[in-house]
Amino acid sequence: MVAQVRVVSVPTSHVYVQHIRDDCFNGLPATGLPGPGTSAQVLQPQWVQDHRDTFDVVHLHFGFDACPPGQLAQWVQALHEAGKKLVYTAHDLRNPHHLDAGTHDQQLDVLVGGADAVLTLTPGAAAEMRLRWGRTALVVPHPHVVPLQWLHRPRPAREGFVVGVHLKSLRANVVARPVLESLVEVTSRLPGASLMVNVHTELIRPDFVRHDPSLLAYLHQAHAAGELALVVHERFDDDQLWQYLMGLDLSVLAYGFGTHSGWLEACFDLGTAVLAPRHGYWHEQQRCLGYDMTAGVVDAASVADAVRSAYAIRPTWRADPAARSRQQAEVAQVHHNLYSHLMDAT
Repeated sequence: MVAQVRVVSVPTSHVYVQHIRDDCFNGLPATGLPGPGTSAQVLQPQWVQDHRDTFDVVHLHFGFDACPPGQLAQWVQALHEAGKKLVYTAHDLRNPHHLDAGTHDQQLDVLVGGADAVLTLTPGAAAEMRLRWGRTALVVPHPHVVPLQWLHRPRPAREGFVVGVHLKSLRANVVARPVLESLVEVTSRLPGASLMVNVHTELIRPDFVRHDPSLLAYLHQAHAAGELALVVHERFDDDQLWQYLMGLDLSVLAYGFGTHSGWLEACFDLGTAVLAPRHGYWHEQQRCLGYDMTAGVVDAASVADAVRSAYAIRPTWRADPAARSRQQAEVAQVHHNLYSHLMDAT
């Protein structure tokens, strides 16, 4: 039995990665320290050669967007030639940052096909992986995103019903205007309901890569007409984000495609209901309301039905802090056991 496995997590700083490490808990053995180097450096075949004596397992989550599939294939080969194990968690079966799925599909062909063990977050994603690659993925639920102390905080008392859409910096999978128009239509008919739309400051700069003058004109016009409240700000830090989410009654995910969502988990941690499209696997992650969208075409009636339902029942789906703490320990133990099993099988 291997006493300690040296695991390089890629990336090391992401909240998900931090919350699956069993050295977060008293009484559980450490799985090893993160290896040196940035994600981009670790994903180089030469890094494997230079650091082969410092690690046993690489666990890849994110950070390979810019890696050509050929480089990833060389990296996987270098790991195997060095006698190292590769674990890959498939968070995204469709990259939310890319309109074209082609490159990501090729990257997944390499990673899912070449990993010694594959994991994902939901049964639906695992079924898709079996269908596409013939691999059986270990299904491990997403642990909490928000720090546990925030889960004990009471939600602020207020009148009204606030629906929020955070467009951030308009990543590729966001379908903004059709969703917003549907929300304007329904919130305007509900007494005390309001719609708040947040965007990052960089989105309004003409030189920004995803600057959308037509969308911004619509947002400003709707704001001036009192149909929505437009809030432009720099990226939130964590505490600002948690405070923002607790200020919403319903957070709407305007995603044209995607797989899983850390945003959804954060909302569950804080007791904010979520309205998400029925594609992807968000509805397998946590309880949420759903609406229909096909190829970017939004079914406005399903949006209206869902918002009216949330307005009527005011759902209070919120994570239990003790249950989330136990889940985190269980998820970390699953990972520790997997790493140990891989090394015992060597």
